[in-house]
Amino acid sequence: QVHLVESGGGLVPAGGSLRLSCTVSGGTFNSYAMGWFRQAPGKEPKYVASINWSGAVTYYEDSAKGRFTISRDNAKNTAFLEMNDLKPGDTSVYYCAATLGHPQTTSLHEYDYRGQGTQVTVSS
Repeated sequence: QVHLVESGGGLVPAGGSLRLSCTVSGGTFNSYAMGWFRQAPGKEPKYVASINWSGAVTYYEDSAKGRFTISRDNAKNTAFLEMNDLKPGDTSVYYCAATLGHPQTTSLHEYDYRGQGTQVTVSS
């Protein structure tokens, strides 16, 4: 059973930064591409960023480019999402997900596993 646990969310003022972590257990971490998604209340999950198994290739949704950085540490079975210059519109529950498929997959439903999420709230 593959298990993903996110951490690092919280309340920050606009312009602030957060670093989210996603630790994976129960599987071979470097077999998976990893993705981050976010979901605001009453809305569908939205793709944020993803990274291939080695960390050499990354993809971003347009609003994340230049502000967010996805990375991974295969020795620690952990993926990260560094978020800078946060805006109130970034307020959401953030989920990490793992897929054996292509790292450019942007639909959460196509990922094989997902975590329970961590709340990020950005105050204005």
